[in-house]
Amino acid sequence: MPKLGMEPIRRAALVNATISEIGASGTLDVTVAQIAARAGMSSALAHHYFGGKEQIFLAAMRHVLTVYGAEVRGALAMARGPRARLEAVVRAGFSTSNFRPETVAAWLNFYVLARTNAHAARLLRVYQRRLRSNLVHDLAPLSGSAASDIADRIAALIDGLYLRQGIDAGNDAGRTATAHVLAVLSNELDAKGTP
Repeated sequence: MPKLGMEPIRRAALVNATISEIGASGTLDVTVAQIAARAGMSSALAHHYFGGKEQIFLAAMRHVLTVYGAEVRGALAMARGPRARLEAVVRAGFSTSNFRPETVAAWLNFYVLARTNAHAARLLRVYQRRLRSNLVHDLAPLSGSAASDIADRIAALIDGLYLRQGIDAGNDAGRTATAHVLAVLSNELDAKGTP
């Protein structure tokens, strides 16, 4: 019988092991046994806590999204004004932690899984809606009725550049992607006559 209080510790260990194992292999073609071994426990215990590989991976992606969300909230808390808040959202999306090899591998595999797994697709939609909502919130005072369209373009650019830069990540991948998105954002706002 497991010790009281060990479940959260073991779940966290399995989540971190999943991210590391996917990062090492670059694919979801890892077994629960490999994940459990990396976490220092039996595959039976991993199955007990999560049920299967897809459930463990979804928990890992929820963790990645939680870390990302915390970075966005932290950046927004320090930004003053709509334009600064937009820049904060962009910069948080391309932070150094998002370009760790295991995080990039998790994101790439997450997009693939979302095509065939309803739970992954729902989680991806939650991420996409939050990103869009953050963008629209601060675009509205700057661009009025065009906010939704601009947000859609900027969100697509963020995701596309992240995937492109993530596949061929160099030391300045995040900085390069940030510069591209901020340039497009600036062009969009300048076209609307926004300061």
